[in-house]
Amino acid sequence: MAIVSRILSRILSICNQRLARAKTLRACVIALALPFAAMPLAQAQAMPQGAKQPSEFPHTKLTAGMYVIDAAIASNDADREQGLMYRTQLAPNEGMLFVFNENAVHCFWMKNTLIPLSIAFIRADGTITDIDEMQAETENNHCPRNNGVFALEMSKGWFAAKGIKPGTKLKGLPQIQVQ
Repeated sequence: MAIVSRILSRILSICNQRLARAKTLRACVIALALPFAAMPLAQAQAMPQGAKQPSEFPHTKLTAGMYVIDAAIASNDADREQGLMYRTQLAPNEGMLFVFNENAVHCFWMKNTLIPLSIAFIRADGTITDIDEMQAETENNHCPRNNGVFALEMSKGWFAAKGIKPGTKLKGLPQIQVQ
């Protein structure tokens, strides 16, 4: 944003020097409009066409002890693949619940994920088995030591700040058919 401000200041300076000429005035107006016209394009590129907006995911309320979590649900391959990619922030108790139909080790990475996250891996009975911290925009694998059917991503440090550890049981998880 500071770069755009400097560019606009320079353009205004040049325009002020040459306002007497009509052609220059029209060129100045066009030059001033271009950075503003490009801003929506730059923002649109952050989330690719076809990606779901955060409000388009189904949501559920989970509880971890006394904490209520507003969790978007990713329960199909496309939603799990997108996850929290391209998000620039999460509300304080907002996260994403990944739902799998197979009791297995499900690994995650942070490609195109712009914010650091913590992830809890969860068994079918709601018990957290593992928690890991994940840096933004990395391709390291984050795998639990135990099988599970759910994973819950929250802002980095959320679980530690709330005193939620492996062994804590989450309530409100959807009922699933485990294969």
